Amino acid sequence: MKLIVDSGSTKADWIAIDDHGKILFTTQTLGLNPEILETTEIIGRLNDRFDILQNKDNVSHLFFYGAGCGTTKMKEALSEAFQEYFTKAIISVKEDTYAAVYATVAPAQKAIVSILGTGSNCSYFDGKELHQKVQSLGYILMDDGSGNVFGKELIRKYYFNKMPKELALIFEKQYNLDPDFIKTKLYKEANPNAYLATFAKFLIQNKDHEFCRKIIQKGMKSFINNYIQQYENYKEVPIHFVGSIAYYLKEELQEIFDSYQLQLGNVLRRPIDGLIAYHITME
Repeated sequence: MKLIVDSGSTKADWIAIDDHGKILFTTQTLGLNPEILETTEIIGRLNDRFDILQNKDNVSHLFFYGAGCGTTKMKEALSEAFQEYFTKAIISVKEDTYAAVYATVAPAQKAIVSILGTGSNCSYFDGKELHQKVQSLGYILMDDGSGNVFGKELIRKYYFNKMPKELALIFEKQYNLDPDFIKTKLYKEANPNAYLATFAKFLIQNKDHEFCRKIIQKGMKSFINNYIQQYENYKEVPIHFVGSIAYYLKEELQEIFDSYQLQLGNVLRRPIDGLIAYHITME
């Protein structure tokens, strides 16, 4: 049995396949980002899913693609946690950008591949190898255009009284905006970036309002300026996206791309289905 996992900070999609590519089961856990979780928390999230717990000794290979796996230290930490749990499996841990590449890029195609979900990322694929010019420093300093950055911006606008009153009333009904509740979520509980990203739903729901439109445009332009334009040929190759922010704001993304004269390629909400096809083809 082979396990293929696509994990963001919020959630992780799991698919088990046999040697012929037949799907044995699918499930979902909370995200497994090694930058913000200890091994005990990771193991606990695995044990919460019966299909994973029941089959852990039957797994021969684990192919994990996840947020927070961009450095050797984080990849090794997660690999050790998985090896402790899936004792008979060969473990492969790669950053989530590889999942996006395998799911969106045609064979031997050169492309820029980006992630816009809870967090954000951007790499260049030369047809064989992945190249990254910006080393992520996490959600506090980076993640331009992501759900957590949009969420932080909305909370700031609300508390600085910069949100239009008609939107503020809707915002108050949709979320618990008590300051003590927010501070507990941000500073005392796990996954503060995923908590911030929950507010992005409000932005998407109200994307036609001028206030929200400006926030979306600002975030997308920042992502282009700070990430995509790192690559000299950014106007010559397609730019693919994976992630809920890119998927649900595809029209807005296309509009911004047109203004920059960029080629918007494939936009997928999640890459897991493409990963199945990739691993069946490669093995």
